[in-house]
Amino acid sequence: MLKAQKGLNLMIKINSPTLKGETTIPKASFRGIQKDSFGGGKTLIVILGPTAVGKTAVAIEFAKALDTEIISADSRQFFREMSIGTAKPSKEELAVVKHHFINSLSVTDEYNVGMFEQDALKILDTLFQKKEIVIMAGGSGLYINAVCNGFDELPQANNEIRAKLAKMYKREGIEYLQNTLKKLDKEHFRKVDIKNPHRLIRAIEICMTTGKTYSELRKGEKKKRGFGIIKIGLNMARITLYKRINARVDEMIKLGLLEEVKSLAPIREGGKAGTTINSLQTVGYKELFDHLEGKTDLKQAIELIKQNTRNFAKRQMTWFLKDKEIKWFEPDESGKILEYIQKGIP
Repeated sequence: MLKAQKGLNLMIKINSPTLKGETTIPKASFRGIQKDSFGGGKTLIVILGPTAVGKTAVAIEFAKALDTEIISADSRQFFREMSIGTAKPSKEELAVVKHHFINSLSVTDEYNVGMFEQDALKILDTLFQKKEIVIMAGGSGLYINAVCNGFDELPQANNEIRAKLAKMYKREGIEYLQNTLKKLDKEHFRKVDIKNPHRLIRAIEICMTTGKTYSELRKGEKKKRGFGIIKIGLNMARITLYKRINARVDEMIKLGLLEEVKSLAPIREGGKAGTTINSLQTVGYKELFDHLEGKTDLKQAIELIKQNTRNFAKRQMTWFLKDKEIKWFEPDESGKILEYIQKGIP
């Protein structure tokens, strides 16, 4: 059992611009969490939801209350060179609670969801030797699913095929990738995010490399984990979320997002001929690269970032709503979240 010190009556305050008002969480109330409720006492609490909903603030406050650490499941926050546009936790926030995977990679590094699954499980194994509860927070559904349920082993990347597909994408646009995948694997085409060129290229590449469909190789068998899992989803009224997204984009521009994108231009241009650096296709970056290339003015680019971020949030929710294990709350409902955790419902 997680034990509070005798007579301890600490109150953890949540007072963040991403939350409505101030909420207090009595740290001692966590003493009600029973080991047996959480698969032998080791539990991963997953805090997920759409971009800009306030996952970081909630995860940090619960990590402080539980004296634990955070696994980041936001795949774009892994990259050292991308900070403003990925809304990473601030230096002050990172100093309060240890985060894993933040700033762990360069945009030029090869990294994928299968590698993340292996790395995250190793870190969890180490953390669970000293902690009963660990928090994972983020909005990358595929990465969260890999840790919770496992990710099928797929063939290594075929760089030659990938480069050819990237070249065709650059020349013909995303419609070429969409039509190609639809011909090769109709089943996966119906499931994949058809606006994500990286996912499309990877699926086509696998079809071409193996002679099998991506759907055939994705068995989707749930792997057993040696720890319990509780999934907490954060959401709010769409109009409120969209206002927050728009305001956050404006704040990113004030903080120097355009300058950050300019600093990445040499890396983008220095890539291998015919290839794209997937991380630099991220919303907030690709629109400003287009602006720097004269395709849009700055005002248009900013409006596109807002629109594309809103669309991204919608796609995130479409993904998460398929998972019936997620219990949904508003970000300021810390009391209800705590009560749900205490019940130990997996």
